[in-house]
Amino acid sequence: MGWLQLLVALMVELIYDHSSYYWHFVPNLTIGAPVIESLRKHTNAYLDCHLMVTNPLDYVEPLGKAGASGFTFHVEVSKENWQELVERIRSKGMRPGVALKPGTPIEEVYPLVEGENPVEMVLVMTVEPGFGGQKFMPEMMDKYLSFCSHNPSPFLGSPRSVKHFPGFCSSNDASYDGLCAFRVLPVDGGLGPSTIDMAASAGANCIVAGSSVFGAPKPEQVISLLRKSVEEAQ
Repeated sequence: MGWLQLLVALMVELIYDHSSYYWHFVPNLTIGAPVIESLRKHTNAYLDCHLMVTNPLDYVEPLGKAGASGFTFHVEVSKENWQELVERIRSKGMRPGVALKPGTPIEEVYPLVEGENPVEMVLVMTVEPGFGGQKFMPEMMDKYLSFCSHNPSPFLGSPRSVKHFPGFCSSNDASYDGLCAFRVLPVDGGLGPSTIDMAASAGANCIVAGSSVFGAPKPEQVISLLRKSVEEAQ
């Protein structure tokens, strides 16, 4: 996969990240499903949509029809209906993920990963959602350490390569063993050359980067550095 495709995947996440207003979840999206539909016409990249909205159920069908690959919702607004949400996401051909803000304890996502119909990705926010360019919160890495110690399976106890991101692997890939679920532990917020090693060493294996990539003179070099750090931490 070329770096331009990776930038597309990163851009989609950035678009939805900026659809919220700082600390408060809002019902409207700045850019919605039509953008996903347009992007899908030009790339096979994994398009993960990070929804920071009050009512994520309302967006499952339109994003599924538009061609989204993953649908990541926030645990803070889905404690009462996450099972229904996960089922609906899968029924539309997308992979479900859950995200949590800095102030939310990691323990709140445990039911979503231990249930009969679990999410496949746990995204830890390392900045308060709503604005790009914020400083990375290194103390958030303790959440990954707690998560992995609480789930000491062979997979969760040791980080895996970003190549295992659901959608990037296939049954024709020699490295694929059919166990994509829970292989993705992304981190979002303030990630760049000066902070990537802290995230990678804590177990994060999928890096969401916005300002550090799009603001760089040569984005492909930043992406290569981020990828190298994650792979070396395995």
